[in-house]
Amino acid sequence: MPGDRLTNEDRQLIAAGLAEGLGFAEIGRRLGRPASTVMREVNRNGGPDGYRAQRAQEATKQRARRQRRAQSPPPPVGDSSHGRDPQAVHDFTESFAALLEQQGMPRMAARVLACLWVTDSGTLTAADLVQRLRVSPASISQTIALLEQQGLIKRERAPGGRRERYVVDDELWVRSTLAAMQMNDALVAASQNAADILGATTPAGVRFDVSAEFLLLVNATLRQVMEQWQERRAPVLSQGSMAARIRRRP
Repeated sequence: MPGDRLTNEDRQLIAAGLAEGLGFAEIGRRLGRPASTVMREVNRNGGPDGYRAQRAQEATKQRARRQRRAQSPPPPVGDSSHGRDPQAVHDFTESFAALLEQQGMPRMAARVLACLWVTDSGTLTAADLVQRLRVSPASISQTIALLEQQGLIKRERAPGGRRERYVVDDELWVRSTLAAMQMNDALVAASQNAADILGATTPAGVRFDVSAEFLLLVNATLRQVMEQWQERRAPVLSQGSMAARIRRRP
């Protein structure tokens, strides 16, 4: 097929066509390939006069092996502090990222978030992320912008330096839930408006009306959960504030 790689049989036919004095376009028609594919194949393997099918096949295999070696960097080293098994940390980070991806998060965003989430400090710089994930700085920059927009991470300046670092904290899922509630509120308003426009008794109108009713119930339940969480966290936050005041005393 035109999109597949050339096979050894294809290369034999190319060599035979060249021996007959055929042009690239005619050889391409016989193979069912674009003339440009035939031209690149011939020019990278000795040209029309020096092309040999077997030699071209071997050269292609060698190039493929070199590319695989170049594209297969060693796996990132996991955190070995606190007596942790670095490989176990690495494997968990990958599996956690895969879980986030299954929930609909873009792959790179899931990898960055998981990488931050497993660190004790909850902070990493762009250079740290590039090194750990073996990706380009541009990929990190785009992903950070997306995660920051969704309220999943924060950006702060590293003490005593110019570099920024990116932070996750214990309130990550709280902010994520609040963002989901805001989206539900917007969907409720849109659904109620749609029911009015389409007619509340029509099948389409009923569909939107039922959706609004369900989302209202979801948000009411989530608000109760948030209130319970705040009540549970209040003593912890109070203790933290007291400890901070004690540390500030001369």
